[in-house]
Amino acid sequence: MENNNMSTSRNQAEFDVIVLGGSYAGLSAAMQLARARRSVLVIDAGRRRNRFARLSHGFLTQDGSEAAAIAAQGRAQLQAYPNVAWASDTATAATGGGEHFDVTLSDGGSISGRRLVLAMGVTDTLPRVDGLAERWGRSVFHCPYCHGYELDEGDIGVLATGEVSMHHALMLPDWGRVTFLLNESFDPDDSQREALARRGVTVEATPVARIDGEADVVLRDGRRMSMTGLFVAPRTSVSGAIARQLGCATEAGPMGEFVATDAMKATSVPGVFSCGDMARAAGNVALAVADGAMAGVAAHRSLIAELNHAV
Repeated sequence: MENNNMSTSRNQAEFDVIVLGGSYAGLSAAMQLARARRSVLVIDAGRRRNRFARLSHGFLTQDGSEAAAIAAQGRAQLQAYPNVAWASDTATAATGGGEHFDVTLSDGGSISGRRLVLAMGVTDTLPRVDGLAERWGRSVFHCPYCHGYELDEGDIGVLATGEVSMHHALMLPDWGRVTFLLNESFDPDDSQREALARRGVTVEATPVARIDGEADVVLRDGRRMSMTGLFVAPRTSVSGAIARQLGCATEAGPMGEFVATDAMKATSVPGVFSCGDMARAAGNVALAVADGAMAGVAAHRSLIAELNHAV
């Protein structure tokens, strides 16, 4: 554990808040708590969801910055606070509720805290198309607001994963010329085809054999369609087992389950808050930072409420 000028160890008295996940949402939550002069531990395994993308777009003051640099700068600013500790590790289990939680790390060590903020993100599962995963985050994307502008109104492919892909296909004509690749995953009905036609979307029913080059789609009949970029809606799952272990309720989103929270980012388990992609049906860096700020503030307010209740 990196103690960051903080006289603490794994055996110390419990932290006020343990933040599980040190990407954009977790960093933002921890920042609010650090500035409230609470003792904070961030546990992070260093696997940001957008680690495959070099640049980040759409985040005010950081548009076009390197995604890794934004995270690194956020961590450095957070660790300037003496009441923050950082563990470059994986949280494998968590137990407790209300006013006390125990978190187990990968080496078997245990740390306790009065509140938990879950910000571990989600895991993406891509369609099984040869060459797709290798281009994820480089020329294959999921968020038009993050990556659409840079495609410079070129030819854009939308690889269907189900009806959810209609959303992509109808949005993306604002960013370029769109071909909707059904790939035996979705068959639009007549009204959906009419909506696609109104947006100028070309529908291609021939299955995809592989992705070549930068973003070239090779169909099973041998035709090659050169694209500037591809968009796909992956299936997502909440990363790790901790939300499930704690009993946090989930909701079904268009791409997969996410942790259910109220407007203040509180989960169904007292003392547990969640933010970022694991607690939203969709997200990007700007939304994750805002989500994390709310979770951090809410966790702090719950500690104040606990003190008032005790009095």
